[in-house]
Amino acid sequence: MTLERFAGCWTAMVTPFTERGELDLEGLRQNVTFQIEGGAKPVPTGTTGESPTLDWKEHDQVIEEVVKLAKGQTFVMAGTGSNATQEALRGTKHAAEVGAEAVLLVDCYYNGPSSLELRTEYYEVIAKEFPQTFITPYVIPGRTGTQLEVEDLAILHRNFKNVRAIKEATGDLERMAKTRRLLGDDFDILSGDDDMTFAMMTREDIKAQGVVSVMSNVVPSALAEMTAALNRRDMARGKELAEALNPLFKIVTVKTVEEYEGFKVPCKFRNPCAIKTLMRGLGMPAGPCRPPLGRMTPQATAVVREAIKTVYERNKEILIPVQDFYKIDLEERIYQDEHWL
Repeated sequence: MTLERFAGCWTAMVTPFTERGELDLEGLRQNVTFQIEGGAKPVPTGTTGESPTLDWKEHDQVIEEVVKLAKGQTFVMAGTGSNATQEALRGTKHAAEVGAEAVLLVDCYYNGPSSLELRTEYYEVIAKEFPQTFITPYVIPGRTGTQLEVEDLAILHRNFKNVRAIKEATGDLERMAKTRRLLGDDFDILSGDDDMTFAMMTREDIKAQGVVSVMSNVVPSALAEMTAALNRRDMARGKELAEALNPLFKIVTVKTVEEYEGFKVPCKFRNPCAIKTLMRGLGMPAGPCRPPLGRMTPQATAVVREAIKTVYERNKEILIPVQDFYKIDLEERIYQDEHWL
């Protein structure tokens, strides 16, 4: 089994916790099996997996469990990025040793290196150290405060053949078109934003190959089918699925204005708050987020619930796999208030 292209649906896996905040490894195993059966490839220990709150023992455990279940069935891209090159080297070494075919390296957050420094002091160091492992830069300036520029990505790809894909979460379609222009057709572009995937895959000057999806935690088969349709240029089926899934794409981040202590305060509940709220509501293994992320407010939870109601009422068939796999009553879970408190 050879990883020929970074294409289709890759799922940014949540890390399920118990109510006490410990790793729920049995829940993780269920979720990974659901992804594989749905045709998605798992991406553990990324932002959605709350990697900043995992200690190294937990980080290693999660990757080991995912690789073990995926072996011989699909590929794994493990999140091993850090704001310290030595930590990223350590994480990548472990992922490579246990059998992950690829690693996802987020641009170094908080300390804000330049694009030149990101390339020479981070990506090149790791790509050179692990030539048999695919290195996927993850560019998300809204989280990191920095970004690898397209020119430096082109130099990386030219010098290290194991750098052959990018997870693009800049929201900048012109930058993505520049990536395709400078790096050519043999380089793979993956959407890092569910709601940008259709545009990225259908624009002739971008032609992204797939997505690292948050919402595929719940609907892997639908996202896998959507990306497969778009890759074979079946635009009608791809558009049909994209429109059906759009209510879910819109809730990866939920914005509200909350009233408390005599103030009106804007709140932005970022990933993975919404996906975990959705999964808990449906009865899937997820558990709480780890502090400083907390529970969504009733107003924000209502937004999540309304989105899943819309999908259920318009395109119920999209959600049947989650009902069948987890043995849940979708209608009861969606419409009974007790599951969303």
